Amino acid sequence: MALSVLPTSDVRTLWFTGLSGAGKTTLAQGLLARYQAAGRPALVLDGDQMRQGLNRDLGFAREDRLENARRLAEVAKLLNAAGVTAIVAIISPYADDRAMARKIVGAPFAEIHLDASIQVCAARDVKGWYARAAAGDLPGFTGVSAPYEPPSQPDLVVHTGGDSVDACLATLGGFLRV
Repeated sequence: MALSVLPTSDVRTLWFTGLSGAGKTTLAQGLLARYQAAGRPALVLDGDQMRQGLNRDLGFAREDRLENARRLAEVAKLLNAAGVTAIVAIISPYADDRAMARKIVGAPFAEIHLDASIQVCAARDVKGWYARAAAGDLPGFTGVSAPYEPPSQPDLVVHTGGDSVDACLATLGGFLRV
């Protein structure tokens, strides 16, 4: 895939998608630090944190996942309107949900696939979710007992399964010019 570079002046939504443990939160926070160092307004909308507040009424059924993505897209749109780049870190396992988010937010929207195998993600899992899901204690866990539909044409793929955090941030920085 040929990478295009986004203009530096664009306020945008960056939609990080990938399996649990793929590095969404780590890279979102690292990218936020780069935006802050450059004096550019940005905010991370982390799916796990949002489920403790705004989305605490949602579970992990298909309909709840759709609503979770919809709410985050609406918040991202508001942030963009206020001149703030939204860095959204959310599994968003379904292609339709990500397409809906893109439609809600509008342009510029970048779908960024953080690509790591389930084996790498499970090895990184400090909360033990993959082991619990494999044992049947977490039904509907993405990548184990629920599907993850990798983006077919993401704006950027970051290979978090094999590249270091610094290398991944350099890839993001080159794409975003930050």
